[in-house]
Amino acid sequence: VQLVESGGGLVQPGGSLRLSCAASGFTFSSYYMRWYRQVSGKERELVAGISSTGGSTYYADSAKGRFTISRDNAKNTVYLQMNSLRSEDTAVYYCNRVDGFWGQGTQVTVSS
Repeated sequence: VQLVESGGGLVQPGGSLRLSCAASGFTFSSYYMRWYRQVSGKERELVAGISSTGGSTYYADSAKGRFTISRDNAKNTVYLQMNSLRSEDTAVYYCNRVDGFWGQGTQVTVSS
């Protein structure tokens, strides 16, 4: 099982980023997938989740209305579109397979 995140970077407040998580080594279309984030010294926080077919999604209150999770099962990839970014969104973002596998994370920094 391998999960590889990409798409992080430095963005100004109000800007957008799209994170990608490329999955391999398992039947991607069979698994619920999630995005978490973690600020140094704090617990990892669930941001969003998506069912195996993409038909059902979940968002933390902090993400509602600004972030969109999606997936392309043909490409074995899950995405997190983040709009209207705020400084408090600064964190390392992790892709997660619901039964406990994690990617290495991608840093998102929101700063002017």
